[in-house]
Amino acid sequence: MGQKKLERFAEIETFPNVLIYPEGMQGKWNEFFKNSHPVTLELACGKGDYTLGMARLFPDQNFLGVDLKGNRIWRGAKTALEEPLTNAGFLRTQIDKLNNYFAPGEIKDIWITFPDPFLRNSKSKKRLTHPKFLQLFQPLLAPGATINLKTDSPQLYAFTQEVIAAAGCTLIEDIPDVYALPEVPPLLKIQTYYEGMHLADGRTIRYLKFQLPATPLNWQTIKLPSDEATVGGED
Repeated sequence: MGQKKLERFAEIETFPNVLIYPEGMQGKWNEFFKNSHPVTLELACGKGDYTLGMARLFPDQNFLGVDLKGNRIWRGAKTALEEPLTNAGFLRTQIDKLNNYFAPGEIKDIWITFPDPFLRNSKSKKRLTHPKFLQLFQPLLAPGATINLKTDSPQLYAFTQEVIAAAGCTLIEDIPDVYALPEVPPLLKIQTYYEGMHLADGRTIRYLKFQLPATPLNWQTIKLPSDEATVGGED
């Protein structure tokens, strides 16, 4: 590991807006943010561009970037401290461990911005919109909560459309080309580091917003057409 990474790992341990594998946080995010405002997550947040952007737009809400890579979290957390953005925080952990950190109904919304699409069908369960993850998220979401996906991957976009239909989710918005809109909403104008690179490469940015069904999900009973076909190439 490079010296700069080591320094950043050491520094984020001192940041008051970063928690690293914390214990006993379920139902206590009001203590971390020092208010009772709702909490929205950005999953696989990287440098936390969306966490920061949403915190600027909505000062009366709390935003938490979640990622395993402390080197990336360092950048977003440092920016939040410098501005300062007291309603932006970061959690270093694995996304599949979210139920260790949140009580039922504690999450207002989830944003998934430019995640790894895991194009090989054999890795489909790693996609953050796979029914396995939706089942994990479901009890943690507040009534009326939404899941938002922003991606440049046509395969992940199509896969998520398929999941929404098969899992009985409610589709709220489906935008096949965000920047073809006559007017891009402020929330969708926020750009991550990777989004900027994708736009420079001429890629199309897609967006989906949906709600999970009221009935409990069982991901193992949800059958997807792509379960029988390879997504994006041979395994």
